[in-house]
Order: sequence, then C-alpha cells, then structure tokens
Amino acid sequence: MILFPMPTDLLRRPLILLAALALLQATGLRADPEYPKMGPDIYDVHADGEALVGAALRRAAAEHKRVILDFGANWCIWCRRLHATFEGDPGVSGALDRGFVVVMVDVNTRHGPKRNAGVNERYGNPVVHGLPVLVVLDSDGRQLTTKDSGELEEGEGHSPAKIAAFLGGWAPPGHP
Repeated sequence: MILFPMPTDLLRRPLILLAALALLQATGLRADPEYPKMGPDIYDVHADGEALVGAALRRAAAEHKRVILDFGANWCIWCRRLHATFEGDPGVSGALDRGFVVVMVDVNTRHGPKRNAGVNERYGNPVVHGLPVLVVLDSDGRQLTTKDSGELEEGEGHSPAKIAAFLGGWAPPGHP
C-alpha cells in the first residue's frame, strides 16, 4: 500500500517553513535599543533627518497639514515623556493626526558624531533650548515657530491641555 500525503500536509509544511524564515529575518533586523535601560528607541538612530523632513513636507502639502519637527534623543527622559503624551493622550494624538505630520529628529551627541546636525542648523539651532524641542513648519517648509517643550511640562510629564493649546495655535487653517 502506497501512502500519499494529504493535501493539507503538503500545504502546512511550506507555511511552517515560511513562518520560521520570516521570524528569523525579523529578529535579525530588530536592533537593540541604544539605551536598553530606557526601553525601545523612539528616535531612529540611523535615520537621515533631511530625508525625513523632505518626505514629511511632501506629505503635509498633499494633506494640507503642517510639520512638527520633534528634536530629541533616546537617552532623554523628557523626550520619552513628550512622545508618550503625543501617542497616549487621545486629544493630543487626534490633534496631531488632523493637522500635522510629526518628524522625530534624533540629535544625539553622545557616543559619536552629532546626529542630524545639518537639520538642527537649518532651523536655527533649536536644541539650544534643550531637549525635546519642537519646530513647526508650514507645508512649504517655512519655519513658523520654535517651542521650548519645558513650557508644556506639568509635574512629572507634559500637560495635554498645554500641548493641545499649542497645537491649536499652530494648526493649519481649517483644522481644529
């Protein structure tokens, strides 16, 4: 008697093999955090800030939005707190989604050369205010304002109300 594999067995083996290969590739591509004790990176340490800004400006023009450059570094606890408020507070994240394209610009100066120094210089050295610092651009790339995020702090974090007021003041026309 000759036994033939069932069609489901023939399908299952390649799928399991493909899943295993995908898992191996994904784990190999995931870099360790720059500061492991701080958690996962929020700023891409390999990103070209100029390219990120260019892509954001094109998207902002197409979607009639403004661009927020969020200058910071992965070691910065206040950068992480602001990022958590940007993503975790529904009012803030909603305002950002409606009116802005956010660009996270890594300007770390520890452990090597200054990252994205050209972007920092292009917008008037906003990091002189400390980290994080925000720069708002219109969709043509004109700098509208620079915001010392310390003014948005409240207690051990950032005030969603202060952030929402800031965003509301710089939202593009027609975006609440």
